[in-house]
Amino acid sequence: MEAMSHLVKAAGATTSTPTELKAQAAASSAGFAYGLAAIGPGIGIGYLVGKSVEAMARQPEAAGMVRTTMFLGIAFTEALALIGFVVFILIGL
Repeated sequence: MEAMSHLVKAAGATTSTPTELKAQAAASSAGFAYGLAAIGPGIGIGYLVGKSVEAMARQPEAAGMVRTTMFLGIAFTEALALIGFVVFILIGL
């Protein structure tokens, strides 16, 4: 939070052209958008791993299959975060 106040003070201390202000707004908006995009996959991966550990504890003989399925689920869920990162880059340009 302190870093954001320093950025606001620094932005107010200099005179910026409308183009620079637009670029600054786009960069901060893109960062905020990526932060929101990372929340869903973070929750999803946490839920997925928790349930997988629970399944492995209940049926240890099926741990190999559960682990394989868990890693596939993590990969697909992480793809959502990567898509959010690509959108972050595209908005920032």
